[in-house]
Amino acid sequence: MTEETIPGGKVTDPGRISEYHAHIYYDPAISRDRASAVRDQIAAAFPEARLGRWHDQLVGPHPQAMYQIAFPPALLPRLLPWLMLNRLGLTVLLHPETGNDLIDHTDHAAWLGKVLPLRLDVLRR
Repeated sequence: MTEETIPGGKVTDPGRISEYHAHIYYDPAISRDRASAVRDQIAAAFPEARLGRWHDQLVGPHPQAMYQIAFPPALLPRLLPWLMLNRLGLTVLLHPETGNDLIDHTDHAAWLGKVLPLRLDVLRR
């Protein structure tokens, strides 16, 4: 694994990404049905993705109810465009897993929909 120094920081080898996580956010009272529909469609279309548990209560740095989808890097070119077009108006946080949770959830993250304020103090501990 190589790192190349550039002005303003380092470029890290994408080969360090072990997997990606997509967090699908929903409101249990209002949008759980849409979240369930997205989840069912992902399960059918992407059997190599691992679907995490439903979290109706806050967990980790996440400011809203959510579930996680974990998937290998090779699936990103197919799953990301699918999420862009089929998230049913839900907010999605997509981030790599490089071994640095704080940076992965902030500097390395991408949002689909509304950007939510993460509870970063949880990751700084």
